[in-house]
Amino acid sequence: MFQRFLILIFLLLSVSLSAFSQISYPASLIKSKLDKLSTLGTVLYFAAHPDDENTRLIAWLANEKNYRTAYLSLTRGDGGQNLLGTEQGIELGLIRTQELLAARRIDKGEQYFTSAYDFGFSKTFEETFSFWKKEETLREAVYLIRKLQPDVIINRFPPDSRGGHGHHQASAILAREAFEAAADPKRFPEQLNTLKPWQAKRLLWNTANFGGMNNTSEDQLKIEIGDYNPLVGYSYGEIAALSRSQHKSQGFGAAAGRGKSIEYFEHVAGSEAKTSLFDGIDTSWKRLQAPTEGISQSITSIQDNFKINHPEQSVASLVKLYGLISALNPSVYKSNKLAEVEELILACSGIWAEALAPKTNFVLDEQIPVSTEIIVRNPGIKVKLKAIDGKTIDKLLPINELTKFENSVKADTWTQPYWLEKEHSLGKFEVEAKDFGNPENSQKPGNRILLEIDGQQFSIDRPLQYKSVDPVYGEIYEPISISPVFTASLNQQNLLIQQGEKKTIKLTIKNNSNKNQQGKLNFKQSDGLLICPANSSLSFGPYEEITQDIEISNPKNSLSSSIIPQLNDKALHAVRQLDYQHIPSITWFPPVSLSVKALQLNNPIKRVAYIPGAGDLIPASLENIGIQVDQLAEQQINSAMLANYDAVIVGVRAYNVSKTVDRWLPQVLAYVEQGGTALVQYNVNSRMGTDRLGPYPFQISRNRVTEEDAKVTFTAAKDPVLNYPNKITAADFEGWVQERGLYFASNMAKEYRTPLSFADSKEKQDRGSLLVAKYGKGKFVYTSLAFFRQLPAGVPGAYRLFVNLLANEEQ
Repeated sequence: MFQRFLILIFLLLSVSLSAFSQISYPASLIKSKLDKLSTLGTVLYFAAHPDDENTRLIAWLANEKNYRTAYLSLTRGDGGQNLLGTEQGIELGLIRTQELLAARRIDKGEQYFTSAYDFGFSKTFEETFSFWKKEETLREAVYLIRKLQPDVIINRFPPDSRGGHGHHQASAILAREAFEAAADPKRFPEQLNTLKPWQAKRLLWNTANFGGMNNTSEDQLKIEIGDYNPLVGYSYGEIAALSRSQHKSQGFGAAAGRGKSIEYFEHVAGSEAKTSLFDGIDTSWKRLQAPTEGISQSITSIQDNFKINHPEQSVASLVKLYGLISALNPSVYKSNKLAEVEELILACSGIWAEALAPKTNFVLDEQIPVSTEIIVRNPGIKVKLKAIDGKTIDKLLPINELTKFENSVKADTWTQPYWLEKEHSLGKFEVEAKDFGNPENSQKPGNRILLEIDGQQFSIDRPLQYKSVDPVYGEIYEPISISPVFTASLNQQNLLIQQGEKKTIKLTIKNNSNKNQQGKLNFKQSDGLLICPANSSLSFGPYEEITQDIEISNPKNSLSSSIIPQLNDKALHAVRQLDYQHIPSITWFPPVSLSVKALQLNNPIKRVAYIPGAGDLIPASLENIGIQVDQLAEQQINSAMLANYDAVIVGVRAYNVSKTVDRWLPQVLAYVEQGGTALVQYNVNSRMGTDRLGPYPFQISRNRVTEEDAKVTFTAAKDPVLNYPNKITAADFEGWVQERGLYFASNMAKEYRTPLSFADSKEKQDRGSLLVAKYGKGKFVYTSLAFFRQLPAGVPGAYRLFVNLLANEEQ
């Protein structure tokens, strides 16, 4: 839920969220922002994913040097793993987007994205560009450079194997090309209707020593950034740790750093820096080549005369400064500094405002009642409320008295994240030029409040929120969502049907409006499925849900088909809400469709125990093929309990996240020794909760096979796990998604059989994806194959192999 998180950080760092109601903030932060008015310099940090950025450097650049500091993450991190829940792909990208925004609110950087999709780990930049549509991603990076006009661009990675991940290498290649292309009027000339070519002064690589590779050297440019900021009471190492720790879905909680800290930089392009990042760059107001002496003098006077106990005494001078800057010719610096001064005027005035809606969800074209509350809390300030959302008010606001106004706004567009409005490819979202770089939708439901302060008009955009009071957390704010009139859900996303079999799914359609609605239901399908009933007429009362059973069969035994339910000949969308305490609640509307695949499966497994790990969707996937899955709490795990099951499955990264693995793993091994089957899914090779990974020794490497269509080699074709109860062939490895496997096992004891081998292009075969061993009377399996992706995606061959791994080989 929204606003439950980081209360201490909000108090200490004065972090203000764009979706929060607060406009004003402590005088110490006002002082810091006043200091920033003197500096006209911009830095763009450039990398591939959420969590790639150097938060210490961003915090230092933004708060110590007072540069406008932005981070461009080429992707939203959709292809990573999730330590908090079961979300993968697009939903993980939505979570990580908000985690990045939370990080920037702490370190005071700005956040931007391209439309590149994180399709998963990639070993080479060539593979990455084959998915990303390189020229289109470059276009967006150039657009952002021309828009922000950074003086300095900083890479997190180099363009070669030292960068590790292929996405990392690609980010460095794109940064170099964008650095040059942004200055070339022949490149992407359509952008020059609103922007102009821009040549940054220099491009550098922020070298580092991590992951076993030290790319720093004493002949590189060195910058000390371990300063302490008394206005916030933290060093930049401490701020960086708080910022980086927002990447909670990745498990990137970081310890605070205190004391001296050196960052290293290698020259890449442009003018080489000898002593500082901004060598040869004028960051004063003189850079505008306009009469700005009056502006500089005004800023100096405001800074010198600022009274920390009476910030309101600076309002008149700030209003005059606003007028001086307004008279300048248009430029990126003019717009940016006007926004900073306006923010300071509102903060020094102690103005607070919010716009509240009576519920969290509305439907398209509905009128939303809005209650707007506003207060001026500092004395001696004359503030006139001119208008709310275009409606004239013209009222002088009393000091320290909350004033309320009622109005309504029309819900004229749904709140689907803009990059999800159109169908996307495996490597790229389809977005319009107006949205290039935006972290979120630029237009959100809300009110525009027009104020007059000392004769100057200012506008405040307040997003619409729903406010409630929780007995534990106090006030909770949630962003509102605007949905289609009808939303729908299926009880399954993937349906596996054996030849001659009929299966029933449940389709639930909801009328989200307060009016009666009529609808004709039919289905769009791709390949000869039988659907019953194929058509229905439905009548809905206000807010009514109707659930209908739909019987499906696959008489042609088509390998892969799809079904899209339609109401009144329009495709339906579901509504999904993601709630985590450290980020705002997220609502999005995925299209409703059912994937249907032919399955030939012999399945003797009836009931399994599941020991959860970091979170995955395998339990629900197994239930779709008739297996009862009982998820056990750690205190329930003992060999006597486990004896009731056909097999025991250990969830992904359980060795990493369980604090009691050393207690329950011996119970699992005892169950195996007595004749049971245990299957342990992949773990990473750091922060392990146990030294004993299985009944016999092995280690976990960082090896992986990222090409989802990498050829499978059967190193022991007659092995029971490849033959009972299903004969596994190369066809079972067709249609896999994202990757074959990750964090393969290595240095396996001789007791382990390794019946499969894989390799990415131009790499050696790796037998560490599947380990099988007889232990006592039973069978132990450790697998790094990405079943946690394949089973939810409905890959038939993955189900056949998974069942084999669970089966008793003695039958």
